[in-house]
Amino acid sequence: MKNTDSFLELLEIIRPYLPEDIDPGTMDRNSHLIDELNINSAHLVDIVLDLEDRYDIQLEDEDMQKMQTVGDALEIISKKTSDNNG
Repeated sequence: MKNTDSFLELLEIIRPYLPEDIDPGTMDRNSHLIDELNINSAHLVDIVLDLEDRYDIQLEDEDMQKMQTVGDALEIISKKTSDNNG
């Protein structure tokens, strides 16, 4: 899967959890999930569950702790999906 496709899929997963005052169009790879996008910890757990379902991967607690930005999430997804495929 292309990186751009993964980025767009990730944005679609994150979008429902954004507060109303956050414009989804401002998200990029450097967007910090908690500090910039104001995603609370409960919604972060929901996002992780959605990612596990969407990509058929298992994310550990340490993965969630490393998932600070959109780019971090993309890297973790990429690593986990390549681990599953090879």
